[in-house]
Amino acid sequence: MAGFIGKELHALDEKGRLMIPARFRRDFVRGNGVVAEDKRKGSDGSGDGIYLYLMKAPDGSLELYEPDVWQEMKKSLAGLSDFNPEERLLKTMIYESLDVVTVDRQGRIPLTKEFLDHAGIMKELVIIGADTKMVIWEPERLASVLHDNAGRFTALAGRYF
Repeated sequence: MAGFIGKELHALDEKGRLMIPARFRRDFVRGNGVVAEDKRKGSDGSGDGIYLYLMKAPDGSLELYEPDVWQEMKKSLAGLSDFNPEERLLKTMIYESLDVVTVDRQGRIPLTKEFLDHAGIMKELVIIGADTKMVIWEPERLASVLHDNAGRFTALAGRYF
């Protein structure tokens, strides 16, 4: 299965919901999530809802993960010790920044004020397909990050590829 690739400019609707771009949601599988039982039932009670994990990223963006991708990350987190202060802190910081959102029939997800404030999003936003996740940015914040780090691309690419 191909990952999420591409970039799109979108806007929140009047209720603070984000429409996931059609090219990203076409690969969603109904009933994709392993989530808490109380969230498993769709609004019609069918139990075939689509769920995504939403995380506040340290760089000021938001990240969306499908459940199968998040489950792999969860396995790594489960391997960390609650008795090691650094590992426990990391787990606390990640889980404090995480939520589960339901994709409605129109392909929208709700974004709470906490998450919008974290990302600095008022209305407009950019969604970037980053293979195994979607990254959501406030457009000016993304432009600033890219501009401020443009000269680092060659060095970073040379180091990791």
